[in-house]
Amino acid sequence: MKKRIFVLYTGGTIGMTPGADGLRPDAALLADALPSFSDGLSFDCRICEPLIDSSAVSLQNWRDWLALLAENIPRYDGVLLLHGTDTLAYTAALLALALRGLDKPVVLTGAQRPFGAAGSDAPRNLATAAAALKTGLPQVCIAFNGKLFPAIGSSKCSTESDDGFANPHFGVLGTWSEERRRLTLNRPSESPSAAANAFSDGLEVLNIDPQAEVACLTLIPGFAMRQAADTLRRTAARAAILQSYGHGNAPDDAEFADAVRGYTERGGLLLNISQVPHGRAAAVYAQGAVLRRSGAVSGGRCNLETATALLTLAVSNGWDRARLEAELATLGLRRPAFE
Repeated sequence: MKKRIFVLYTGGTIGMTPGADGLRPDAALLADALPSFSDGLSFDCRICEPLIDSSAVSLQNWRDWLALLAENIPRYDGVLLLHGTDTLAYTAALLALALRGLDKPVVLTGAQRPFGAAGSDAPRNLATAAAALKTGLPQVCIAFNGKLFPAIGSSKCSTESDDGFANPHFGVLGTWSEERRRLTLNRPSESPSAAANAFSDGLEVLNIDPQAEVACLTLIPGFAMRQAADTLRRTAARAAILQSYGHGNAPDDAEFADAVRGYTERGGLLLNISQVPHGRAAAVYAQGAVLRRSGAVSGGRCNLETATALLTLAVSNGWDRARLEAELATLGLRRPAFE
């Protein structure tokens, strides 16, 4: 019997066609492309209105998509979400953290070039996604260029090649073989996206507040330290991401430390993550102590996409620092720096 798959088509390059101002989303993809990948799968499709370029994704989009998935996941054997690549990793991380107790696959894919373009990577990506859906792997994944990645920790790493995504910390869950027409799984038990399911027995969907405010600050040598301090003093955002250096290090600056302390004492959640793709915020160097003493939460192996999703949920659901720390621990993002 064929597995029944709910398809949510949000837009993105994979289904775009040329227009007067450049490529634009088009609904023809579902009729033109999906039938070729339906061996063993039966697709029921929902087209978002309007289709969007993923650079325009909003918290309201995330809320609407979560509502659709909450309604349809219990009725199907899996979900295929077609999405533009610019923010695909952000959406994947959000779904992995918001869909608690997931017992079936939710697979996201897109393409660097439209399905109908010469030499498009879309057929390979769709084949990988279809194979992933057949495995029944109970977590949120990204299928791209013959690889299956856990949602948590994944990032878009290239606009120039078909190898558009990577997961520096958690690697690849499986690899698609064109010759054998199958997906070989590697080590799914080590995925933090699977660990997210430990939060709930049975499907539970966390709330998204479309007005949730999460600030993002990146340290660079020079003026950025003062700018970050000014932002933390003035912002009304209840949560902020700090992309610091190396293992979560920052200059030992009294003005900045005072701003961090004031922000966290007001109840703000400041999540300190490394700006290094394969980096980890951890208590390794004394140089990072100023942030730890001032109330910043160490994000461990959180990348920007995971941190964004985590803090969006934190603000939407009223989490305090203890709850944020517990989420990081359960996901396995806070292991010792040297293992």
